[in-house]
Amino acid sequence: MIDIDPNSSGLPGLDALRTIVGAVMMFGLVLAALGLIVSAVVWAFGANSSNPHLSGRGKTGVLICCGAAVLCGGAVTLINFFWDVGQSI
Repeated sequence: MIDIDPNSSGLPGLDALRTIVGAVMMFGLVLAALGLIVSAVVWAFGANSSNPHLSGRGKTGVLICCGAAVLCGGAVTLINFFWDVGQSI
């Protein structure tokens, strides 16, 4: 039987990599918030100018930005969940 677990001190630079990943997650959340604001403005402009195409694009943008924020925020939880599922196989 082989028993191997992740080693958090096996390679140099892992702490820096964690810092970089956290910064990229924050960057993704900021971009999702910016995209949400822009998409909401496009949706409102399309709805008020009777432009269904523009309004639909705004709605799509809002949904995509909310989904991106959920994935950025839940990335660590999702990875840990699937790690646990993989360990139970």
